[in-house]
Amino acid sequence: MALGPRNRPDHPLKEDDVRDAEILVGYDGSTDASVALNWAVEEARHSGQPVRLAYVFEWLTVASWVGPGVAPGVWPDDTARRQVEDLVRRAAADATAANPGLRITGEVYDGPPALVLQERSAEAGMLVLGSRGHGGFGGLLAGSTAVSVAAHAHCPVVVVRDGPSVAAPAGPVAVGVDGSEPSLVALGFAVERAAQRRTPLRVLHAWTPGPGGAAGVPDERAAVEQALEPWRRTFPELAVTVDLVPTSPAAMLIEASRDARLIVVGSRGRGGLAGMLLGSVSQQLIQHANCPVAVVRER
Repeated sequence: MALGPRNRPDHPLKEDDVRDAEILVGYDGSTDASVALNWAVEEARHSGQPVRLAYVFEWLTVASWVGPGVAPGVWPDDTARRQVEDLVRRAAADATAANPGLRITGEVYDGPPALVLQERSAEAGMLVLGSRGHGGFGGLLAGSTAVSVAAHAHCPVVVVRDGPSVAAPAGPVAVGVDGSEPSLVALGFAVERAAQRRTPLRVLHAWTPGPGGAAGVPDERAAVEQALEPWRRTFPELAVTVDLVPTSPAAMLIEASRDARLIVVGSRGRGGLAGMLLGSVSQQLIQHANCPVAVVRER
């Protein structure tokens, strides 16, 4: 498989490239957005990347019936927008004051949130979202915006959920590898995160026992080790464990998320359909993982 420069072990991401690629945070003032901002700031402490808060202001319109078709909406005055701009400015200022070594800015955009964030992701190194914003429902663990953006973004998307299980500071970075191209790109992303944090990397591979039971395990492990071998050479001090688990990929990764600081997965796995932008495993992790989830695809 041909990997892009960001994910090839013989072309590790250069420091200048890291610092130039900002971390974009979907921010709307909600609790989940604040948790996402905190995660992004922690990432920036390790990587040195600038952080930009992006509040996407979707105008609510009042339509009037004028026969066939709908009349243009009535746009509100500037008060609401000024309030939003003040909210973002204060959030960026507070984050900067708490982290004086980082460059943290904020900007307000107009349009549908999912579409705008997808467009802005083309210029970002990473996009961080809360699992639900002000538009979410209490019973919906991951909002439609998070799922949609993870499916279409041009950069890695990290979804962070509010709750007691989102932080496992002593846990490893865990990544699911199944031999597909997206999973190998995810592996490169996970290696970089683990190396930056000087934390262990846990590589997970799900397999289904055949007629010979565990007889196929050595071949499965050899394939994973082959993918890992160049990364081991590039980061010889990185502690790496490989676990082969006889279960479904989603169940394996959700269980691993219980004591991980980050779970990384490709946008689609080996069983994904060519036309499916976000695989079922990625979607299940966004909905049910116990730690932040990074969904990674090649640009």
